[in-house]
Amino acid sequence: MSSTASVTPQHKPVKPFYFNTSAHLLRITALKANTLSEFLEALRACPEDSIFQHTFRTLQEHHFIREGFSNDFAHWALAALNQPGLAEQLATVDVREYTSLGELRDRFIQIVEEHLKNSPADASRVADETFYFCAADIVMMPTKFVAQSMQEFANGVREVSVHSIHHHFIEARLRLKLMSNDFSQWLLEDVGLTETARALNRIDIYTGTLEDVRRQIVRVVERSLA
Repeated sequence: MSSTASVTPQHKPVKPFYFNTSAHLLRITALKANTLSEFLEALRACPEDSIFQHTFRTLQEHHFIREGFSNDFAHWALAALNQPGLAEQLATVDVREYTSLGELRDRFIQIVEEHLKNSPADASRVADETFYFCAADIVMMPTKFVAQSMQEFANGVREVSVHSIHHHFIEARLRLKLMSNDFSQWLLEDVGLTETARALNRIDIYTGTLEDVRRQIVRVVERSLA
């Protein structure tokens, strides 16, 4: 039996879904690190949208890469600090398990603190490259795609750019405090497809590219149309 409920007449959307996209104006914060000790202090002090930038938004910037670490912190630990063990620990953090950026930050802090407790000499080792804590200002833009039915929604997901997929499926998590995404919110609140909304939320955003994510979204939505 399918894990998602099929669309029935009562599942006519209450309101259309408007597909948007966004551009990011990257800004470098005042925080940077040349050692692991400095990195830990900056990690504690940086704004939450910086945590989001170096974890969730990394997927958009490297959406075509299938290999490598899933966040900028892990990449810096390997490439600049030559700390593969620490890098692997930072990379194992599954952002989908967290319901707030504060909790996500705390997990990264815990990993670095545990590493320094076991290897205190690493605290002052100078990295090959400085880590600059960045964040981004978001500029939202409409697209021509609007869905007034589930079929139109499936077609829209197929046709919009990967930037629109990122905006609604990943970027929205910052706006919604990591609890969900725009697609699931619409399916839940305006269509009444609770299980379909939950199935979308379970999609792993880090094991493939954004095109892989798009295909998974389409498969889940099409199951509800069967």
